[in-house]
Amino acid sequence: MAESMVGIKRSHRCTEVTTANIGQDVTVMGWVQKSRNKGGIIFVDLRDRSGILQIIFEESDCGAENFAKAEKLRSEFVIAVTGRVEARSGAVNQNLATGAIEVRAKSMRVLSESETPPFPIEENSKTKEELRLKYRFLDLRRPDLQRNMMVRSRVATLTRAFLADEGFLEIETPTLIKSTPEGARDYLVPSRVHPGSFYALPQSPQLFKQLLMCSGYDRYFQIARCYRDEDLRADRQPEFTQIDMELSFVDVDEVLDVNERLLQKLFKEICDYDLPLPLPRMTWQEAMDRFGSDKPDLRFGMELQNVSEVVKGCEFAVFKNALESGGSVRGINAEGQGHMPRKKIDALVEYAKGFGAKGLAYVAINEDGSLKSSFAKFMTEEEMSALVAAMGGKPGDLLLFAADRNKVVYDVLGNLRLELARQLDLLKKDDFKFLWVTEFPLLEYSEEEGRFMAMHHPFTMPMDEDLQYIDSDPGRVRAKAYDIVLNGVEMGGGSVRIHQGDVQSKMFEVLGFTPERANDQFGFLLEAFKYGVPPHAGLAYGFDRMVMLMVGADSIRDVIAFPKVKDASCLMTEAPTPVDPAQLKELGIEVAETEAE
Repeated sequence: MAESMVGIKRSHRCTEVTTANIGQDVTVMGWVQKSRNKGGIIFVDLRDRSGILQIIFEESDCGAENFAKAEKLRSEFVIAVTGRVEARSGAVNQNLATGAIEVRAKSMRVLSESETPPFPIEENSKTKEELRLKYRFLDLRRPDLQRNMMVRSRVATLTRAFLADEGFLEIETPTLIKSTPEGARDYLVPSRVHPGSFYALPQSPQLFKQLLMCSGYDRYFQIARCYRDEDLRADRQPEFTQIDMELSFVDVDEVLDVNERLLQKLFKEICDYDLPLPLPRMTWQEAMDRFGSDKPDLRFGMELQNVSEVVKGCEFAVFKNALESGGSVRGINAEGQGHMPRKKIDALVEYAKGFGAKGLAYVAINEDGSLKSSFAKFMTEEEMSALVAAMGGKPGDLLLFAADRNKVVYDVLGNLRLELARQLDLLKKDDFKFLWVTEFPLLEYSEEEGRFMAMHHPFTMPMDEDLQYIDSDPGRVRAKAYDIVLNGVEMGGGSVRIHQGDVQSKMFEVLGFTPERANDQFGFLLEAFKYGVPPHAGLAYGFDRMVMLMVGADSIRDVIAFPKVKDASCLMTEAPTPVDPAQLKELGIEVAETEAE
């Protein structure tokens, strides 16, 4: 039966008890990790968020009543123990931070009993994630998840301190805002006071942080909650956190400088990693050409090679047709993989088809220099030799080629190099490779919409020298935009913002906004722009992604206390759920019945 805490006070957390306390009495509290009754002596591993401490119960020390209670202890009972700290009688337990000591119990209270947990509360649990998320309050007791949460808290604290020292003000922005549907879908909140009208939850504080610059606050930051109604994956959640910032009277270099120093501080304090500055920079076009991705993973090579010129005269129809339709032929060299069985190559072909490839052409170079190829019969010996040379092929290498529109070729080979790196175990989580990707296209053409759309948002500043092409060749215009990439993950991104009215009007025109529509969606910002706008720029980090990379987790769900699953539901609370019809009536909302198929 559970007992009262009256008259008892914790003196130490579990790992605060050290060899310096030997011979002293301490009082510790926590959860029973494990209890082992050896007949006459009971060993209990007591756990709190600091770690585990071993407690010893012997009837001669704690008395018959306390020993009887200790015999009934099970995993996840909550207890308070007072006892004498001793040097460990046996060998030091190297697996525990407190492995050199133990506490010999004098008294014990059971503060709360526990049913048998649905899974073991242990490090690196093999329990299915669905079950762990259903009982997330138990899952969060696991030492590895607790460490993740503590790292997350420390990153937030260090960020606040660093940015405050740099002159940033922490200012909160609203979470009930006007819907401006340009990008991902908004989450909408109905208004009771204004029937038929809705607030939106912010996808980011973008408009408000620009307004703060208009209001003269120079340097703003916020650790902000954001919401996007989009399809989920390992590094996406419907609600997430950003480290958000905006600066006035700056250009690209100043934004990158302060953020490089922030990253250097965080990775030194959290990961004990000395980040060399300045970080490398690469234009978007170079990243696509070399890695097939605007978030390239630099932990390994296997870069794309454009062999279009080498094969332009060949009779291989796949290559020929791609080039004639304005596409390209590119390849990657999987060094040392020339012995790969045909079955594995076929599996790579199927993988590539998932990204739009019609197939993959390959050349395996045998150790004697002879070639095994899927298309050699369509090429002359000279053409094959030139192709192998252009790819840097050596005996034992495997060359893989994609031929199609550039977008497809980039997507196929960019993902294929990552898949090969996974198979070859080239992706070390503690090998931090940072990169700024700069000069993104300002616009991208949407076949579905039949118009150009902003690659980032409508307030991104074009490169000065490219503004002349905004009417004649919009796809050619580059933006003063930048992403910070770590190990193939876009950790954050931002841009210099438009602050001239004529440039902003032109941007809206190119995006297909009428003046009326622009005013309807962004009128409050455009009104502010009439009254003197400082040049300004900003950046936002995916806070969850950053912590995920720091702790080496595979999913942001491992660094979020109460995450959602892929269908945006919470297995623990069962949200979302229908609500009382009376609530809907009060909001003036009627739910249509879905017809059965």
